[in-house]
Amino acid sequence: MNADFDSVPDDLVLYAIPAFILLLVAEALYARRAGTGWYRTPDTFASLAMGIGNVVIDIALKGLTVGGYFWLYQYRIFEIGTQWWAFALLFVCEDFCYYWFHRLHHTVRVLWAAHVNHHSSEKYNLATALRQSWTTPITKFLFWVPLPLLGFHPTMILFQMAVSLLYQFWIHTESIGRLGPFEWVFNTPSHHRVHHGSDLKYLDRNHGGILIVWDRLFGTFQVEEEAPNYGLISNIKTYNPVRIAFHEFADIVRDLAGTRNPAHWFMFTFGPPGWSPDGSKLTVAQLRAQAAAEQVSDPAP
Repeated sequence: MNADFDSVPDDLVLYAIPAFILLLVAEALYARRAGTGWYRTPDTFASLAMGIGNVVIDIALKGLTVGGYFWLYQYRIFEIGTQWWAFALLFVCEDFCYYWFHRLHHTVRVLWAAHVNHHSSEKYNLATALRQSWTTPITKFLFWVPLPLLGFHPTMILFQMAVSLLYQFWIHTESIGRLGPFEWVFNTPSHHRVHHGSDLKYLDRNHGGILIVWDRLFGTFQVEEEAPNYGLISNIKTYNPVRIAFHEFADIVRDLAGTRNPAHWFMFTFGPPGWSPDGSKLTVAQLRAQAAAEQVSDPAP
């Protein structure tokens, strides 16, 4: 049986905004009554400002995105159609695309510059879920290009992307603990708390959207052990949404202006975050190697 996509809403996230706000307010009131310290008012408003900006920019670019996927769909390899099994297959394929989108936005500096704002809060709550990028609406397009070429209808793709984003809202909370066997397959608050941790063992881990199986398969999984410290390795200490949105791009421009070496220009732009030609700053891989070397040279008693 085929679905009629003329009747399927392609802006599920917009419809969900009232529910987002109600749940956010409920969590904030609970946190205040319980004295948890999960929320800080200026930080919450900064996250909301980022979310509003993301929605506006995403709507402005939507025509290009949709048009691009429909253009690619003309050159599809398979006729997948809209049967029930097509949705099941798309669920897996879209989540796979999301994993690589997310992972590369942590390991390629110019992409990290687009994504870093989502990690800039030192709090972890439902408002943090709304701290969305103003520039990933531009950088994300290419990561889902394989789907229309494979033969998934563009409206199906946009629908499933929205489902993934809706799912990821609830995992931004400290109010839900471990979830047992569910965590073997699916992304959960515990897994995503790890992803937002700034502790070395938690950096660049658990990139999954709905599924956590990709992290388990590709070696980026980390179980939550001690409570994470949230934010960045070097926190930016601002609630200004413009600064939050563009601070890493500004840092890239400064690094590019400070060298005339084309190889350095390339690495400052497309290398891993933290790369420096003289080792004055370190990447996550270098930090881990340094920590491992120190542990070997000075083992714990």
